[in-house]
Parts: sequence; C-alpha cells; structure tokens
Amino acid sequence: MTRSARLKLFAAVLGVILIALVAVGAPEVRDAIDRASNDAFLTEPGEYQLPSDSSAIALGTFPNVAIFDVNDVEHSSSSLVGEPLVVNLWFAACPPCQREMPAFAEVAARLDGQVRFVGVDPVDSIDEMLRFAADKGVGYELFRDPYADLTDALGTVGFPYTVFVAPNGQIVGDAGVLDAAELERKISSLFGIETGDQT
Repeated sequence: MTRSARLKLFAAVLGVILIALVAVGAPEVRDAIDRASNDAFLTEPGEYQLPSDSSAIALGTFPNVAIFDVNDVEHSSSSLVGEPLVVNLWFAACPPCQREMPAFAEVAARLDGQVRFVGVDPVDSIDEMLRFAADKGVGYELFRDPYADLTDALGTVGFPYTVFVAPNGQIVGDAGVLDAAELERKISSLFGIETGDQT
C-alpha cells in the first residue's frame, strides 16, 4: 500500500471514529460541538435569558464602536456618554424584549432630562425597529448595531440586555429582563437619582 493510500485510509478511519463518538457515546463531544455552533441557548421555546449569575461583562469603560441611527448615519457609541445613561439591547422577535419595552418607555418618559435612554437593535431593519418601538410607546433614541460591534464588545449573551453607564463612561451595572420598578431601583441605586419608586 502506498503512503498516499495509507493516509487516505487513516483519514477515513479517523472520520468514522469521530462520527461514532458524536452519534452514540460521547455526550461531552456532542455538547462541545453544540456550544461551538450556537450563539444563544433557550431555556424555554422563544425565551432568551441571561445566565443565572447575570454578570455577562466585567464592569469597565463603555465601548467605542460604530452604531447607526434611524437615518443610517454612523455614530461612535462613546458619543452617547456624558450623563447617566441606560443602554438597552433588544430586537423585535425577542419575547422578553416585547414584555420589557413598555416599562422602559414609561420610565424613560418619567425621567426625561435626568437619565438618557438609548435602545440598540442588532437584528432588525430600520423600518422594523421603528415599527416595533412605536408600538411599545418608545420615545427615546434608537440605534442599530448591524455588525454586532457593540453587542459583542459588551459580551452580550442574552436579550434583552441593559447596561448602566455613569457620566464618566464607566459601566456601573448591567441586567437582564427588568420591569418598571426594578429599572427604577437600579437607576436610583446606581446613579443616585430619585425615581419616585423606592418599594
């Protein structure tokens, strides 16, 4: 048998062994392959959830990457910094985002002038983003993250995902799904702003 034929036979045998391991007896191999090929894991059908420790990022400086406004004009994400800032990452087909968005709209309207709210959508078109946000009563600024630069820089592992940024650009907190009361408590504790809901 020639050297070339031996190499081909070895490669074929190795392939068969790998397929057999994945198919029948090596759950850790299957799990590793599954983890490598999936960007998100669902705890329930249609639900996107952060890990239970809810510490997706190490708190640090808010990233400086390109994001795009509703007119498709490019901006630096760091240009958002300078006042207490709440940045909420979401997309229209995310069920928890759909439930959470009205609470963000309500709190943002109540704290207008005290806290800057920004919604960032890494998935939808401009039209879909605007339609969805309008349907949920959102009046705050919206940006797209079509190349997932901000999403990745923040280490986002689930949606919705919110970061709280101090005026100096330091990320002082993060969270998964929030209702209005939880959001107000976060703002009060992280920024020292009286929100009216201290329950």
